[in-house]
Amino acid sequence: MSYPEPQDRVSDRYQAGIGSRGYYDLRRVVIIAIFAAITIVLGLIEAMIPLQLAVPGAKLGLGNIMVLTCLYFLRARDALTLIALKTVLTALILGTFSSFLFSIAGSLLSFLFMYGLLRIGSGRFSMIGISLVGGVTHNIGQLGAATIVLGTAKIFYYLPFLMAAGIVTGIFVGLAARYLIQRLERIPAFEELRYS
Repeated sequence: MSYPEPQDRVSDRYQAGIGSRGYYDLRRVVIIAIFAAITIVLGLIEAMIPLQLAVPGAKLGLGNIMVLTCLYFLRARDALTLIALKTVLTALILGTFSSFLFSIAGSLLSFLFMYGLLRIGSGRFSMIGISLVGGVTHNIGQLGAATIVLGTAKIFYYLPFLMAAGIVTGIFVGLAARYLIQRLERIPAFEELRYS
């Protein structure tokens, strides 16, 4: 069974009078809410994995699977909304105010780089490469926030260890995001949103 091209489906929906900006906005809100719920669950699962015993401060960053997927299908502001929800809700459940600051600084810096590679790179970078850059820049953002909070840049001595952990976890997250995106691309609703 063959599906019409995404733009054709979008045009057909508008011509039929059942499509509107509100239609796609509502669909985006639902998807962001679902993605946010999944990131919270992934955060709870991640909290039970003792990775920090090997590299203190290092995390798998499982929530970035959903952020990367959101960046791929939706708009930048949708991904920012997801990041804000993920950071605030995870901090309320699991963290402290300082962990919120570190997390939001790392998340925003990694968002800037991942968005730039996805949009400006125009397909020249793999999802694994983008995730890897996101993992490393997330750690740099966290250390930058820690430098401001603690009033010393000496904490950056820890950067090589976090970068090594960020490379490993970034590859894992990239593989998972690529798998998820490939599956979601088969769903017409996601394909339409990417072209709307």
